[in-house]
Parts: sequence; structure tokens; C-alpha cells
Amino acid sequence: MRRSFNAGRQSSKRSPPEATLRIGGTMAVPRVLRSLGADPVAVLAEVGFDPTFFDDPDNLISYAARGRLLSHCVARTGCRHFGLLVGQNSGLHSLGLVGLVVKYSPDVGTALRSLVRYLHLHVRGAATTLTIESETVMLAFEVHLPQVEANDQVGDGAVAAMFNIMRALCGPEWSPSEVRFAHRKPEDVTPFRRFFAAPLRFDAEESALVFPIHWFGHALPSSDPQVRRLLQRQVDALDVHHDNDLPDQVRSVLRRSIRTGHARADQVAATFSMHARTLNRRLNEFGISFRELADEGRFEIAQQMLQSSAMDVAQIAAMLDYADASAFTRAFRRWSGSTPARWRSTHRNP
Repeated sequence: MRRSFNAGRQSSKRSPPEATLRIGGTMAVPRVLRSLGADPVAVLAEVGFDPTFFDDPDNLISYAARGRLLSHCVARTGCRHFGLLVGQNSGLHSLGLVGLVVKYSPDVGTALRSLVRYLHLHVRGAATTLTIESETVMLAFEVHLPQVEANDQVGDGAVAAMFNIMRALCGPEWSPSEVRFAHRKPEDVTPFRRFFAAPLRFDAEESALVFPIHWFGHALPSSDPQVRRLLQRQVDALDVHHDNDLPDQVRSVLRRSIRTGHARADQVAATFSMHARTLNRRLNEFGISFRELADEGRFEIAQQMLQSSAMDVAQIAAMLDYADASAFTRAFRRWSGSTPARWRSTHRNP
């Protein structure tokens, strides 16, 4: 029987769906604890987890609970790359039905588009994005909940899992041209260099893998059109019944659009094949406006950058498309009641 573990949430005018995920990508936590010399039963009990919870990959956990779990594991083991180790044990097998749809795709491009399209069936509160620029592809992972504990650990694990997915699709000869992390450079980068064996970039705008576009057309050895059609029908049926309302979808699109300077209402509305007025009217039915969602997105990204990166206020302002640091500071004070510098001093990750 599937179980769920959550840390509670605050109510709002009309709250978005609970940010949860299948435990599949975190199942390796007990194994990693044991490998680091810690007693999994004792460590998990300290944060309220029964070790048997990790036996079923379909069990659900809230983002807040997962963040507290990873943060506690880092503190108890002293391992600052704990999330990376967990992610190294994740991959297509961690994604259930979504992973199978990806695996039996005809080529890498189709597989990654399916991953981006259907990840919401596996996880809420985060998204993968796919960006193609000239001769490169960027596969990125973004968490939409900036104040949850251990987001740096979550990002490291997600990039490691994406690395394993790409190796499963392309074979051992695949290698990224760059690996990006949306947090400051750790004191010891050796575990990162050892696992990825590729150029690393910290203080990036998002956690991502960058690789040459020629891999997009790489045919998958596991491709099976008949199996793919069967899986596609199953995943489409789940998608129809999945409670993923319009505000939540707009939130996901805005996270990418804000970073790329394409966050006007008409630009986002075009993503949903509708006019900006129609998008606003539909959002109003949920008790929220496009401007509120855009401000929410900018605030979330700003918090993430202030908390996890070493970017200065002017750089963050430019990334969020503000005219200057003063305009960004005024907006941030309106959102939080504090200046960016003061907020960073009290919320910065150690």
C-alpha cells in the first residue's frame, strides 16, 4: 500500500497542489547512510522516518520533509555531497512509468521531450526544462520552492540522476560539455569532478547538463514502437486525471520564461495557445492574476540566488530583467519586507 509523508503546509487564498514526489529518487538514502558509516535506522528515526518507507518507490514524500531529511543526513554524516551520492543511485529506474516511456522512445530528442512533458506525474514543485541554442542542448532541473531545506543537495542529486539518464540513453561514450550547479562552489569539488569527469560551473542560474546537439538524433537501442504505444496510452490516461491546474502550469512556464526574458503575459499565453486576456481570465477563476504569479516567480528565483549562490544583487537584478539594482531592491522589499542584502544575511546557506 502506498504511503505518504509530509511536513505540512500553510494555507492560502487558493493553494497550489501539494509539492510532493515519489520516493523513488530518494530510495538510496539508507544505503548511502550505511556506506558513510551511519546507522540508517537511527538517523531516519531522528527525523520521523520508518526505514520501511523506502522499500516502495511509489510512496510519496513532501518536498519539505525530503529537505529536512537530506539536511539532517548531511549534519549527521558530515558529508557535504550527500545529495550527489543519493543522485548517483538514481536514473530512469527511479521514474516509474515516466522512465519507461523515456526508455522506449525512438531517439534521445523524443526521450528528453517526454521526460520534460511528463515529469509532473512523478514530482510536483519542480520541473525539467529543455533549451536548444545553436549547437548545444541544456537539460535543466528547477525547484519551485526556494526556502525548503537542502535545495542545494536536491539540485546536486537531480543533476547526477540526469547524468545517469543520459548515459543510459546514449551509452558510456556520452559526456556533457559542462555541468552547472545553482549554488556556490563547495570547499571540496573532488566528488563532483570524479563523478562527472567534465567541466563544472557553480553559481549558475540553474542546475543543468549542457551537451552537443548531435546527441539529439541518437537512436535508442531499447526503442520498441509497440511497447512505446502501450506505455503512451497509460501515461496519457494518468495525465488526463492528474490534478495539475492552470496556475501550477503557468508557474512552471514562468520559471523558465523569467530567466530567458520572455515572461510577458502574451509570450506565456502563447505557450498555452491562447490570448493574454484569455489567460488572465482563466487565472482569475482560480483567484490569482498573471502579475501575481510573475512576481511570485521572480521572488522565488531571487530567494534561490540570494540563498544558494554568490551572485551579487546587481547580477541577480539583471538576470530578472530589472533596469538596475535599485528597482530590484524596491521590488524585493515589497515582496519580503526586507532588502536583498538583509534577507541574504539571515537566510544564506552555510
